[in-house]
Amino acid sequence: MANKPVLWIPRKLSPNTEARAARDYEVLLNPEDTLSSSGKIVAMSHHVDAILPCHSEIFDADVVSRMGKRTRIVANHSVGVDHCDLEAFRNRGIVVTNTPDVLSDATAEIAMLLLIGAARRAVEGDRLVRNGEWSNWSPSFLVGHQVTGKRLGIIGLGKVGRVMAERARGFNMEVHYHNRSRLPPDLEQDAIYHADLDSLLAVSRFLSLHCPATPETAGILNGETISKLPDGAIVVNTARGALIDESALLDAVASGKIAGAGLDCFATEPGGNPAFSAHEKIFMLPHIGSATFDTRDAMGFRALDNLDAFFAGREPRDRVA
Repeated sequence: MANKPVLWIPRKLSPNTEARAARDYEVLLNPEDTLSSSGKIVAMSHHVDAILPCHSEIFDADVVSRMGKRTRIVANHSVGVDHCDLEAFRNRGIVVTNTPDVLSDATAEIAMLLLIGAARRAVEGDRLVRNGEWSNWSPSFLVGHQVTGKRLGIIGLGKVGRVMAERARGFNMEVHYHNRSRLPPDLEQDAIYHADLDSLLAVSRFLSLHCPATPETAGILNGETISKLPDGAIVVNTARGALIDESALLDAVASGKIAGAGLDCFATEPGGNPAFSAHEKIFMLPHIGSATFDTRDAMGFRALDNLDAFFAGREPRDRVA
């Protein structure tokens, strides 16, 4: 396009994404992939027409209030937008978009990996073999929890949650879910709806979190709600760390109330929670739910599609503010 808009990409994205961006925009890249401070975000906003950030860049009310008038759109390379103060963006008239749909398969794959890994004691087994400590075998050795045929509760049967339910059905799991509202039958796919969260928790031998992080869902899994789960339940979180009260989860694992947990996200990222490392019943990954080559390209292209639409004078497909 003539007089190409100036686009800042503050993190290193997939080579295909960066190549397409360079074709259509005057692009400022970050090949070192360093994290930008709030000051850097504000400073850059005075010199670029658009920003294509990731979840790692924080646009709180203070940052948005100090952003330059030149930046007209923030096209997130993420589905979740809890790192953005959407009301502050609306007040400034800055458009915000996200990248839904394209990471559901990859994230559900990681959720199943965590669910099975936590159930079948993958952390302990890997340590024994990797450290040369596997010296015997007996019928009582590393006995874990079978997944096939068990009951799975899902909080948030959105796009990722529905793919998770589909994968779980491959293990003949009985799927239950809690949503703000019941889904139509074609999306529900025989999953059993619980209007009340406590009702879902009471039947969830396995529980997988797939809801967004909002003020209403922050700490949705806490001491009180964990107590409603069956004894020996297994918890999986591939959504956002803010959904879990980590101290309560640690207490539940230590007491045996929770038999295992599979976590891909944490309250503090990067880094996670060092206290979790003392428990081999907790299977952890460093927030890589969408980290496949296919998905990274799809996320980048979806963000660029939104930018292309905006600068062509059309409404971006994935506008959230």
